[in-house]
Amino acid sequence: MPADAKPQYWIVLTTCPSKGSANKLAALLLKARLCACVQISSKIRSHYWWKGRLEKAQEYQLWIKTRADLWPKLQKTISQHHPFDVPEIIGIPMGGGNAAYLNWIDRETLAKSPLKKRKI
Repeated sequence: MPADAKPQYWIVLTTCPSKGSANKLAALLLKARLCACVQISSKIRSHYWWKGRLEKAQEYQLWIKTRADLWPKLQKTISQHHPFDVPEIIGIPMGGGNAAYLNWIDRETLAKSPLKKRKI
């Protein structure tokens, strides 16, 4: 990528307090076509300051793959539907990637209709 080019794709990180809230947020973002993929980690242990106290909590980290132009709407949607008062929402521009994978992100985030149900 040229030095002056802006990344077209982002990885967005957030955490949720439970597997259920992580799955619910992931489904919401995917159904809205604000991202192509959400990976949810197993439990992680967070240590942080909150309201003047040192806290510890188990959380689930979400890795959200999206287009750069969806960042404002994605950030707003996470903020509106997140269970935390001050959610972690960090956007990391991708410097590049597998062309087929990036094309897949485009296809899935540009799709207008919801996913069709398939029998498994």
